[in-house]
Amino acid sequence: MNGKYERDYIARHEQINKSAPESISGAQDITYRRFVNREWLKTSASVPKEFSLCININGKELVTIICTPLKLDCLVVGFLYSEGIITDMNEVVSVQVYEDKSLADVRLSKTEHPQPVRRLVRGCSGGIGFQSQGRRVDSDLVVTPAEVFSLMRRLRQQAQLFRACGGVHTSALSDTRNLLVIAEDIGRHNTLDKIQGECLLRGLSTQDRLLLTTGRLSSEMVLKAARMQTPIVVSRSSPTERAIRLASDLGITLVGYARSSCLSVYSGEERLLVAGS
Repeated sequence: MNGKYERDYIARHEQINKSAPESISGAQDITYRRFVNREWLKTSASVPKEFSLCININGKELVTIICTPLKLDCLVVGFLYSEGIITDMNEVVSVQVYEDKSLADVRLSKTEHPQPVRRLVRGCSGGIGFQSQGRRVDSDLVVTPAEVFSLMRRLRQQAQLFRACGGVHTSALSDTRNLLVIAEDIGRHNTLDKIQGECLLRGLSTQDRLLLTTGRLSSEMVLKAARMQTPIVVSRSSPTERAIRLASDLGITLVGYARSSCLSVYSGEERLLVAGS
């Protein structure tokens, strides 16, 4: 890992934080009319921003991602890594995000990359991926149900954009004690790519960690976890049938409906049962 990326990331995001407006980043204040108790009221609220980001690789358009304009550099790097377009940061010459142009210009040291895809809509239904196979996860990591509940509570407490306006997913990477990286986006897949990208930019390992998310666990989400080599994936929502089969094949512990004091384990239950309650 080139320390230059870590230094650039820290400096860039410190500047973003200093220049951020009082209203929360990633949200837009709007006025609208609401019908309450048989009368119309004019009111205001915040809603999540929806943003189209075109990613160019070595001057050629690769894909357009629908996302929330937060941590866009992390999203770009994480997407390229999770889709197998890059294998590490040594292949990245530069990443420039021009938010005013809805453009991310990436320069890679290699010239080969997948054929251009015009548009990638990533929301509830997922999107088009470049790779479909995952590497099995081998890990001795265990976690207790009590630790899972504590981490999920912290995830909700630190979901700033969700608390401000709702309508977004929140995910985090954890070492069972702390939330190391947090990401929010209208697309649940985007949150995992943002986490992966931030870890690459900061030089953080994703191995032997937990992934926590508020979004539904689809096969795409499991494949991203396998790419990150995270052995335990926890969600407040449900997994799909294909996600359960894939998690079992890839050695991933899949936990759903982790709410309050209840959770459901669909694969890899030994990582929770061995740890006890």
